[in-house]
Amino acid sequence: MPSVAVKLYSVFFKFLLKQRLQNRIQAPHEEDNPFGVTSRPDESVAASNPSFTDGIATKDLHIDPFTSLTVRIFLPESALKPPEPDSRPQIRSKPRSNNHGGSNGVEGLNSVAGGGVYRGYSPALDNSRKLPVMLQFHGGGWVSGSNDSVANDFFCRRIAKVCDVIVVAVGYRLAPENRYPAAFEDGLKVLNWLAKQANLAECSKSMGLGRASGTEFKKSDSKRHIVDTFGASMVEPWLAAHGDPLRCVLLGVSCGANIADYVARKAVEAGKLLDPIKVVAQVLMYPFFLGSVPTHSEIKLANSYFYDKAMCMLAWKLFLPEEEFSPDHPAANPLVPNRGPPLKQMPPTLTVVAELDWMRDRAIAYSEELRRVNVDAPVLEYKDAVHEFATLDILLKSPQAQACTEDIAIWVKKYISLRGHEFSY
Repeated sequence: MPSVAVKLYSVFFKFLLKQRLQNRIQAPHEEDNPFGVTSRPDESVAASNPSFTDGIATKDLHIDPFTSLTVRIFLPESALKPPEPDSRPQIRSKPRSNNHGGSNGVEGLNSVAGGGVYRGYSPALDNSRKLPVMLQFHGGGWVSGSNDSVANDFFCRRIAKVCDVIVVAVGYRLAPENRYPAAFEDGLKVLNWLAKQANLAECSKSMGLGRASGTEFKKSDSKRHIVDTFGASMVEPWLAAHGDPLRCVLLGVSCGANIADYVARKAVEAGKLLDPIKVVAQVLMYPFFLGSVPTHSEIKLANSYFYDKAMCMLAWKLFLPEEEFSPDHPAANPLVPNRGPPLKQMPPTLTVVAELDWMRDRAIAYSEELRRVNVDAPVLEYKDAVHEFATLDILLKSPQAQACTEDIAIWVKKYISLRGHEFSY
């Protein structure tokens, strides 16, 4: 059973969550709120840090001028190591020297070694290490949480280190001021943004740019104009230098798992339209699934720790439009008929569930249906664990949370390791 401290914190947590949901978080005046974001109870936020002071550099980007959609990029210091051999055939461009005194295209590497700010390599060069890209969607019951909260920042740093990936944490829009499908659309928009970034980086490389920032060019003014037309000045240098679009993983936490699963389905439907992005796997951590027919865990654990059934149902009512609310809504129930695409086309899916979570049976049922059509879809169940046991602020430093991250890494590395260098158990 959970410790006394966890039980007491759960009572306090549910009290605050109930107040937050019942008040419905009234939005401020539109003229003071251009992006439609409500004021919420104060949440501890971790500032971005573009230096590798703890092995991870971070930066924030606002990627949609029409909404509040943001991403936080977590780049592990391992990206600065020499590139690993790759058995995939690749077109190698000839390395160029640059104006920063180095032959390897490093901008400010010496200062980075001393704890300075890291700006990134030039995408015109191929001698930087490529890492898989993991899209991460935070939890919070649709109405709270953020990609830059202290808890989410800690979790993403841990995932980036253990899995050796670039984590792109998505700051999607929240309910009730942004109801369904806003959060789902934001998730898909970030995946399309990643595809655009990969294409812009390749365009910059083929044009022979010297830098990713778009401020210095070696070519003639005519070619510079062409490159600018393609939007080269918008190339994100960290992703251009170190991101491998062929190894993209989705990871969602609680309601974020619903978003991840939606994005995975849309990626399957898009097919080559997303090239060069390839979603090779997804991780669903205690997904926020519902259904009209109660499961055993929904009956037995309805009053479970932190997110009990009554609270979650209220959160769903704030997220779904009133006329669309139903436990069998396609956003809530992954097994409703005609949800599409066919389950056999879904990517390999790891599901993490907690023994004391009332939503566990629904997540397990989805995994069973995936396995029935020969999708690699294992379930990791953790004993005496509660909903968000590996991502909630008070539980982040527990041995069980650390073990969960390591277990995820073991499975994910089957799909993100380069051929010939597969992860060995």
